[in-house]
Amino acid sequence: MHDRGMDGSGGEECYTAYILEQVRLEFTETGELIDIGKIPNGENLHIRLADTAVDKKVSSVKITLPIIACLLLLSCIALVWIYKYRGKRRNEETQRKMMLGYFSTSNELGGENTEFPFVNFKDILSATKFFANSNLIGRGGFGKVYKGTLEGGKEVAVKRLSKGSGQGTVEFKNEVVLISKLQHKNLVRLLGCCIHEDEKLLIYEYLPNKSLDAFLFDAAQKHVLDWFTRFKIIKGISRGLLYLHQDSTLTIIHRDLKTSNILLDTEMTPKISDFGMARIFGANQNQANTTRVVGTYGYMSPEYAMGGAFSVKSDTYSFGVLLLEIVSGLKISSSHLIANFCGLIAYTWRLWEDGKAIQLVDSSVLASCPHDEVLRCIHVALLCVQDRASDRPLMSSVIFMLENKTTFLPAPKQPVYFAVSNCGDGEGSESMENSLNGVSITTLKGR
Repeated sequence: MHDRGMDGSGGEECYTAYILEQVRLEFTETGELIDIGKIPNGENLHIRLADTAVDKKVSSVKITLPIIACLLLLSCIALVWIYKYRGKRRNEETQRKMMLGYFSTSNELGGENTEFPFVNFKDILSATKFFANSNLIGRGGFGKVYKGTLEGGKEVAVKRLSKGSGQGTVEFKNEVVLISKLQHKNLVRLLGCCIHEDEKLLIYEYLPNKSLDAFLFDAAQKHVLDWFTRFKIIKGISRGLLYLHQDSTLTIIHRDLKTSNILLDTEMTPKISDFGMARIFGANQNQANTTRVVGTYGYMSPEYAMGGAFSVKSDTYSFGVLLLEIVSGLKISSSHLIANFCGLIAYTWRLWEDGKAIQLVDSSVLASCPHDEVLRCIHVALLCVQDRASDRPLMSSVIFMLENKTTFLPAPKQPVYFAVSNCGDGEGSESMENSLNGVSITTLKGR
C-alpha cells in the first residue's frame, strides 16, 4: 500500500485518526487515562462533549429565577392593590355612615331613605389641586368656590364651607338634602358632597358663563344679553320656580332668589342655585313663619322682611324684583346712576304712572327689543311686587301672562313697601341675616 506523505493533508488525517484510535484502545484496555501530549508529533485535538448535569442545572436556574421573581412581584402588587382597595372601601363606607348620621337630623327629610352622592375627599383635593388659588372662582357668605376637574375630565364647581361658619353648617345640610331630590333643567345640578373632619363641601356642575349679575351689571359685558337672551332667561327662571312650587314632589320655597343666584350655562340657559335658605312645605301647607329671617334685603317680600311669614308668594315677589333688574339693567338700588332714585320698584312705579315705562328698559337693548313684550314684562313685574301676598300671581299665572301676548293683565296696585329705606342714600343695607351666593364668581356686597 502506498502511503501519502506525513506533511500532506491526507497524512495528517490518517495520523490523527491513528492517535485517537490508540487513545480509545488504551483507555479501553487499561481503564486509565493517558497523556496524549506525550505522544510523538502530537496534534491539537478538538473534542465535542455532551452536556453535563452541571450545565443543565445552570440553564434551569437562569430560566427559573426570573420567572419566580416576576411572580413574586406580581403577587406583591396584587396584595398592595387589594389592601388599598379594601382600605378605600372601608373608609368610604365609614364616611357614608357618618354622613348619613350627619344628615339624619337636618330637616323634614332626615328620616327618609335618601341616596346622597358622596365624593371622596382625596378626589376633591386632586380635582382642585389642593384648593389652589388659581382654581378659585368665587366666594360668598358660605365660603369659597373652586373650579375642579374630576378623574375622567369632568369639570365641576366645588363649594367649600368656611371653617367655623355656624350659619353655613345648617345651609349645607339643607342644600344637600333638598337639591339631591330636585331635577330640572333650570336648577343647578348637585353632583356630590363630602364631609371630611371639619371640611364640608358641595360639588356642582361647572357653568362657565358665571352668574347673571356678572353680565347684567357689567357695562363691558351687558351687550352679550340682547333682548332675546334676556327674555329666555326670564322664562327659564319662571319655569324653575314653577317646578319648585308646584311640579316637584316637594313644595320648595327658595327664599333667596336674586341675580347672583342665577347661573348661566354655555347656551345662557338660567339655572337657579343656592338652596341653603330653602324651606319645604307640607302637602296642605300654604304659609309658614320664622323668627330667623334670612335672605337679601331688597328681594324680600314685606310680610317676610317685617313679620317672618313666607310662602310661594314670597318667591313671586323676589322674581318680580329680578324681572325689573333684567329689563332695566339696574340693581335694586342704583342711586348713584339716577337722580332722586328711591329704589327700583319706586322708580318703575313712577314711570308706569306717567306712561313712560319704556324708559326703564336698558339702553343696550331698547333699540332692538319689541316694545309690547318689554312693557308686558314690566307689567307682570309690578303685579309680582305688590305689597299683599294675596294680590300677587302664582308662578303658573306668571308664565302664562309672559308667553301669551293677548292675555288680559289686571292693573297693578301701587307698592307702598320699598326695598331701600332712604332715597338717594347709596347702597341699601342688608336686613337681618344676609345670604351671599357661594357659587357666583363675583364677590357680592350687601344690596
